[in-house]
Amino acid sequence: MNQTAIRHDHGLARRMAVAAYVGTALEAYDYFLYGTAASIVFNRLYFTSHDPAVATLAAFASFSIGFVARPVGAALFGHIGDRLGRRRTLLVTVTMIGIVTGLIGVLPDFATIGVAAPLLLTCLRVLQGIGVGGEWGGAITLAVEHAPPSHRGRYAALPQLGSPTGLLLSSGAFSLVSLLPPETFDAWAWRLPFLAAFPLLLIVVRMRRRIEETPEFARLVERDERRSVPLVDLFRNCLPELLVGGAASMLGIGGFYLMTTFVISYGTMNLHLSPGLMLAATLAAAVVEMAVLVVSGRLADRIGSGSVCALGGALTAVVAFPVFALIDTRTAVGVIVGVVVGVACLSTTFAVAGELLASLFPAGFRYSGVGVGYNIGGVVSGFIPVVASALVAWSGGRSWPAAVLLVAVALATGTGGLLARRWASA
Repeated sequence: MNQTAIRHDHGLARRMAVAAYVGTALEAYDYFLYGTAASIVFNRLYFTSHDPAVATLAAFASFSIGFVARPVGAALFGHIGDRLGRRRTLLVTVTMIGIVTGLIGVLPDFATIGVAAPLLLTCLRVLQGIGVGGEWGGAITLAVEHAPPSHRGRYAALPQLGSPTGLLLSSGAFSLVSLLPPETFDAWAWRLPFLAAFPLLLIVVRMRRRIEETPEFARLVERDERRSVPLVDLFRNCLPELLVGGAASMLGIGGFYLMTTFVISYGTMNLHLSPGLMLAATLAAAVVEMAVLVVSGRLADRIGSGSVCALGGALTAVVAFPVFALIDTRTAVGVIVGVVVGVACLSTTFAVAGELLASLFPAGFRYSGVGVGYNIGGVVSGFIPVVASALVAWSGGRSWPAAVLLVAVALATGTGGLLARRWASA
């Protein structure tokens, strides 16, 4: 396949981006399920305590452990993806994520098996994190390496649509089962969204089996230019780029979970709002986020992903305190508008994170670089919900510590976007 065909094959690029999107949607669905359940289920049924705040902190700690596992998955599957190919690796990662999530749906709770319940739940969360760590970097690499160079921003944004899709599906699923009586919800209904991961996995695997290997990896094989140990070459040659990419990724990960997972818990536990209202706010935010992702991806093709990332970080820092002020009104309109505005602004950076990271690394270890760089940001910002919960408890239930955290992460990501323009190779 010659370079001209690669550059102008928009149809193939679109099909591969859609295949990447389907996988990231399942990944996001599974991951967000755990975050939502940590807010309204796991804190009661698995991490039991006489103090609800302590139980919530324990549940969020197990949620955050998944982010610690993600760099392990990024390194492991990044090596496989850079050595054996993007296609094979993406089949393994999405299968792993789907199976682990389904198993959570059949795990006995604390009342049934005691302390083994939270321990096993945490182990499954670690395995889920490893799978997710390898999935996102591969999906982005697949989309970028199939895309024409002048349109990489928009094609790299398509897999990012998996995040709001997964949020819609997971929040929608929990919204439906939460309509049942509380005793029914606690007894078995909360498990249904997790069990749905099994049939969804079958659909995704069928689509993933049809994807083609990327032209850039095929050229590496043809020219015998694959790295023996991609991860070693990555850290030896691109450590500054990894740190910059990690900073640029923080808001799209940590900020997002602050505005969804933490805000759900804050609204229900501190403001005594109904779980239905909080889930409705995240659903509305997910719909708006889809539009923001598409627009931001196209804007990246015009002004560069680094510039868009910096802009999104600045906007989020500006709206952080007003967003939490709206949520603190305890009105349905205020809560929904607050969550929607917060998610919309930070999603600007999330839209371009994939193209930004891919531009920092050569094809020989791009899968590893994208995955590890992104998850450096994830492991740092993944603890934001538990830190925010601790600080809000320390402040007597006030929201200003969460707003300060959001500002700090936004500024870090904006700085990463500005620095990325210096190192971008494409």
